[in-house]
Amino acid sequence: MLENMLRAKQMPVRLRVTVQGAVSLLVVALAVALPQLVHAVAGAEGGMRYMPMYLPVLLGGCLLGTWWGLGIGVLSPVVSFLITYAAGAPMPALSRLPYMMAEMAVFAAVSGGFSKSIAQNGWMAFPAALLAAVGGRAVFLALAAAFGAVSPLSAAVAWEQVQLGLTGLVLQAVLVPLAVMGLRRLLARPRKQTEQNEHSESKHG
Repeated sequence: MLENMLRAKQMPVRLRVTVQGAVSLLVVALAVALPQLVHAVAGAEGGMRYMPMYLPVLLGGCLLGTWWGLGIGVLSPVVSFLITYAAGAPMPALSRLPYMMAEMAVFAAVSGGFSKSIAQNGWMAFPAALLAAVGGRAVFLALAAAFGAVSPLSAAVAWEQVQLGLTGLVLQAVLVPLAVMGLRRLLARPRKQTEQNEHSESKHG
């Protein structure tokens, strides 16, 4: 979505790449910070219930498209693990890390596949979020079933986590599309109108 909006504003390629890179870094930072906040407030079970890292990754996919989204999906759990490991409390746990990397890559890639459609119609963010969640959770379950014999994460445990995380998925399926639609509307505002609004606000302020 963001790429299309920036092209519509006739921004040069280098500036578009810079903006998308900056947004990607911001999304990864949010994906690291948000789980820490949720765990501090709601504990470990709250983290599994609300799945806070998934929200920024899903948002990043919708905004930035498949390839940028893939990078965000893979890097977010890795960066989080490295930072929290250094602090003595790795999040996610090492045994869970490969599963989260694969799952979040699917979340971001599927939602990113809708990015161009979202640029044309903001409502497309709703099926993007829903299908990304279904695809990501399906991959998580499939990996748990495939590697359950050599991993502490069995298919049964993975299924329990999927059920526990339904609350977070439902919230994200609503919040992420609304946020994307709001950002789309903001970016789509004509530059002259934006400047006029800012001038009017400063004049009355």
